[in-house]
Amino acid sequence: MGFRRGTLKRFIELLVRENIHRILLAILLVMLFGSMALLFFERELLLKDAVWWSIVTMSTVGYGDISPASAGGRVVAIIVMLLGIGLLGVLTASIATIFVEKRLLENRGMKPVRVKGHFLICGWNFRGEHIVAELRADAKSRKSPIVVIADIPEKPVDDPALHFIRGEIGAPLLGRANLEKAAGVIVLSDDRLDAYSRDAKTILSVMTLKNLAPTVYTCVELMDPRNVDHCQMAKADEIVVAGELSTNMLVQATLDHGISRMVSELVSNRFGNELFKITVPPGYEGRTFFDTLCDLKRDYDIICLGVEDRTGAHLLANPESGYLLKADDRLVVISENRPDFSK
Repeated sequence: MGFRRGTLKRFIELLVRENIHRILLAILLVMLFGSMALLFFERELLLKDAVWWSIVTMSTVGYGDISPASAGGRVVAIIVMLLGIGLLGVLTASIATIFVEKRLLENRGMKPVRVKGHFLICGWNFRGEHIVAELRADAKSRKSPIVVIADIPEKPVDDPALHFIRGEIGAPLLGRANLEKAAGVIVLSDDRLDAYSRDAKTILSVMTLKNLAPTVYTCVELMDPRNVDHCQMAKADEIVVAGELSTNMLVQATLDHGISRMVSELVSNRFGNELFKITVPPGYEGRTFFDTLCDLKRDYDIICLGVEDRTGAHLLANPESGYLLKADDRLVVISENRPDFSK
């Protein structure tokens, strides 16, 4: 009931703000005038027929089932037609303007955002579109709203579930983006700046984010590995150094040919198998890692790579065969689709 009242209130406010209520009132007055005037000149008509005639005449439908025979009635018809066409044209233009203005405000990042459980992207660079595509390729985030805060001219991606807020990252814009209700945050570096300034701006953004919403998981892109310590002090949850990651991949590809293609497949949601982190499946608590590895591969065609504890602070890759799984552990696995053990 409260939702309906809120929706009705916003609808009424919209009508008043755009002066549509005045147009509707003018249409109603013309309809009443036409009905009463036609009844005056056409004595044999009933009130319901006169109202029907006014509506049909104003909308220029003209069924012809009712038509004035007297000269006075025809004059009334001319007045109703001219006023009706003009007022309906103004009403149609006003409604169209609302939709056009809404789209323009959305594209320019000035439209209010009312979402929760969304993914927030702070900043924008040439990797941003790829990030959105990866989010949309995963079942976990395919239908989730995405909010982008960036100082760019207009909405960067034509995605109906992507909301754009234009400006520099700060408390007012993060409040508009409903930061505290976000499912996760990605902070991108600003390619318009040099490497040192990029990381400095990124770390300041992380400090602002964590000060406003300490519990929201924040993933950060850095350019220089020397700034990792500073970003950790800003309480970033996860840090990816772009240059370092690509450098390591180049070295591994040189030593073991084709390894880069394997890694690219695992970190992409759009083709092949991917990496996922899942809870320990029901019935696997207290079992050894080796038994779990064998059973998941045999029963679900899933490869288990490692175990993470409930705090997320310790990730053990390829643990010992006898490692006993705990109920609150997380498993890092390779699978074609996100595993679902509820079926």
